[in-house]
Parts: sequence; structure tokens; C-alpha cells
Amino acid sequence: MRFLDLYSFLAVLLRGLVLTLETLAIGGVSFQLLLRGSGAAGSVRDACRRLAWWSAAVLVAAEAATVACNAAMLVVSADLTMSEIAGAPFVLFDGGACVAALVLAFILRGRARRGWAEALSAVLLAASVASSHAAARLEDRVPLMALTAVHQLAVALWIGGLPYLWMASRGEADASAAQAITRRFSRLAMVCVAALFGAGLALTIVYSGSWAGFYGTSYGAMIAAKVALLGLLLVLGARNFRLARGEDSGAGRAQRRLRWFAEAEIGIGITAILAAASLTSQPPAADVPEQWVPAQVIAARMTPKWPLLATPPIPTTIPPADPLAFVPRSMEDILWSEYNHHWAGLIVLAAGLLAMIARTRRGRWARNWPLLFLGLAAFILVRADADTWPLGPRGFWESMETAEIAQHRLAVVLVAAFGFFEWAVRVERLRARWAAMVFPLVCAVGGALLLTHSHSFNDVTAEFLAELSHLPLAVLAVAAGWSRWLEIRLPKEEGKLAGRVWPVCFALIGLVLLNYRER
Repeated sequence: MRFLDLYSFLAVLLRGLVLTLETLAIGGVSFQLLLRGSGAAGSVRDACRRLAWWSAAVLVAAEAATVACNAAMLVVSADLTMSEIAGAPFVLFDGGACVAALVLAFILRGRARRGWAEALSAVLLAASVASSHAAARLEDRVPLMALTAVHQLAVALWIGGLPYLWMASRGEADASAAQAITRRFSRLAMVCVAALFGAGLALTIVYSGSWAGFYGTSYGAMIAAKVALLGLLLVLGARNFRLARGEDSGAGRAQRRLRWFAEAEIGIGITAILAAASLTSQPPAADVPEQWVPAQVIAARMTPKWPLLATPPIPTTIPPADPLAFVPRSMEDILWSEYNHHWAGLIVLAAGLLAMIARTRRGRWARNWPLLFLGLAAFILVRADADTWPLGPRGFWESMETAEIAQHRLAVVLVAAFGFFEWAVRVERLRARWAAMVFPLVCAVGGALLLTHSHSFNDVTAEFLAELSHLPLAVLAVAAGWSRWLEIRLPKEEGKLAGRVWPVCFALIGLVLLNYRER
């Protein structure tokens, strides 16, 4: 693959992996403090310690891969030598975080004195803040770095602590000890939410520059996506708060339900971290006022119009030999892209409506709705990229050198897996519980990947307007996946509400796609 073409995609994925692992490692260290004096069983303590160790150990590899990826980018694009790169700030901070994670892994593996793990967690947090937008500011650097530290620490203590809370509430855990730990974590989470909201709001105001910078840039749109994901987390967190306070009958039943809701919270939380990683790859809106898109342009693009369902002319644009060369998009390219999105939207809308019908008493016939996604997968494979196999001059493997096309092919696999497994589950050909989990996981992973999906339009306005359509799709896909997950995990009566959410999300995804435009 062309490294320059894939670098932005790889950088976001690596940054998301690093932030996730940092969050889990710091969250694991802090959760050890909650376990003290709680009466938790030794098996629970050991399980939490193992997860924290694995998080720190894998973080070492992720940090090293990040350094290697960034160094390779500078060698390829700027023709620098490794000795010149060795003094770059990213080598210092990411390298320092790599060493800190390695030492933390050794400490978690053994039984070090109290305070060492906490100190190394602080080093990891400091290294992350040092590579953030705040550290690159020329004005108000110190207060912005402090706000960023508060923001990231709140995420680590709350989102990073959720997997450990899940472990503490498992079946083999003592019910009274699990309930005590849950109440402690619930109080901590409330403080973290307040700190997260306050610091995030302050950073958003500074980095957006103005209201126009918020709604008229990709940076602001990604913040809006993060806020939407935070809203989903708060809905689930409110339910867990009630369970933690014992407002639902039965301590054992409450712990089981808390664990199921925590699973969805963990998934959405990791997706929000990936969105944060994507956000750090873009310049703050306040720094690029010349790229702000006016409200009237956004309104004109978002105004609903009849979709393009007739096949347009196949684009004849020949891709340049130089991946960085600028090639203006022809009207044929634009029409072809709109046509693809509109037909995909029609299929997804039909699936959502049929899924709603299938839930009614006389809607058994509609349970075959997942087969529509096999057709969608075939459609994406054949029609998504007109200049590649089988419609264009570029071969199948040659076209995989382009990041956007590679993501389309990955989408084909995910959509096909979703369609096959969910159809087999619906018609009861597959009764295994794992098969039912394919649906929510594909939706959740697809939504998370969509947050990293990039467009190479060579036009900032066009790229922003395209992202303005894709970000709602990502949030809706995540909501659909985790609502289906809860429908499966919760008892039948309690899962009915969650079961009504995901078909609506599908229908909304279809409507958003039907209104997708690039002109």
C-alpha cells in the first residue's frame, strides 16, 4: 500500500489504540484503590490486575508502533534521516510513554510498593497531554494543558474503570462486596462526568473560536459526535446509577443488569475515545478561520432533495501516478458517489422498516430482512469505486493501495457478515448465542471505523460537508449496535425498549444516506 495515502488512517487508528490502552491502564490502577477495604475476593483483585497488566504491556507495543509510523512518514515525505528525527518532540513524549508503560507492566506483574503505579500513571497522562493540541498553543498553554489533563484523567477514571467494574460484578464475586465497589465507583463516576463536561466545554470554546467555528468545521462536527456519544453514555450511566443505589429489587439481579449495561457503556466509551483520536488529527477550528463553512452553505446542502436512483455515467477519471497530486473531481465522480449513497440508503431504510414490521404479530414474513444486507455488500463491492475492478481499469489488489477503497472493501466484509449471521439467527438456523452477537458487534465496529473514514476531495468545504453526513451515520450505527446488544443480554421484557431503538436507527441511517449530496 502507498504509505503516504494510508498514513492519516493509520495515525488515527494508532492514536485511538494508544488512548484506549492508556485509559485502561490508568483506570486499572485507580480501580485498585477502590478495591481496598471493599472485601473483594482475591480472584476479583487478580483479574483486575491482569487486565491492567495487559493494557500496559500492549500499550508498549502501540507507543512503539506510533513512533515508527510517524518516523517513517517524515522519512518518506520530508527526506529526513533517523538521526534528525531522534530529537523530534513526538519521539521524546511517545518514547517516554513507552518506557513508562513498560515499567508499569513490570510493577503490575509483581507486588511493588504503593505509589509507584500511580506515579507511572501520572507520567502516562503527562506524556499524552504533552502531545495534545494544548501543548502546541502559543497562548494560554498552561491552563489549556491543565484542562486537557483534567479531561483525560476523568475519561480514564470513568471509562477506563468500567471494565474493572464489570469484573467486580461477575457471578463469582461476593454480592455485598460487589455492591460496595459499585457504589464507590458510582460516586467517582459522577465527579468524573462533571469534570469531563466542564473541562470539555472550556476546551471547546477555546478551540472553536466562535459559534461559526463550531458548526462550520470538521473539528466542530467531530466534537458534536463526541457529545452525542457522551449522551448515550449518560443514558446508560443513569440506569447503572439507579442499580448502584439499590433502587431495583434484588442485589444479585441488580449486579447482573449493571454488568450488562456496563458492557454497552464500555463499547460506546471506546468509540468516544476513537472519536477523540480522530479529533486530535485535525487542527482546532480557531486556527483555520479561512476554512469555516458558512451556515447558508450547510443549510443548502442539508435541505432534503429527491435522491438520485438512475445510474449516472461511469466516471472516466484516471488516477494519477503520484498519490499526492491534485485531480479535480468531475461531475461524473460526484454523481456516481451520490448514486451509491442513495441506493445504499434505500436498502438500509427498507431493512429498518421491515425490522419494525417483523416485531409485530403478523410480521413474521419480514424476518428475512437481513438478506437485504447481502445485496448491499454486493452493491458496495461492485459499484462503490467506479475506477476499480470490475468497472474500472485498476485491478482488485492494485486498488487496495488506496486507504478509502480499502475501507470500502472492509465494509463489504462487515456488511456481508452482518447480513448472513443475522438472517441465520432470525430464521433460527443458528441458535448459538455468539451468532446473535455478530449483529451488534458489526454495527458498533462499523460505526467506530466510520469515525476514521476520510475523503480525499482536495477541497476543505467538500470534505467537511461529506463528513457532516457520515458522522450522524457513525453515531446511529453505534446506537443501533449497542441497543441490539442490550436487547439480547437483558431479560425479554426489559429488552423490549432497546429492541425498539435499533430499527429506528436503521431507518434514520437510510434517510441520512438518501439525502447525501456532494454538490
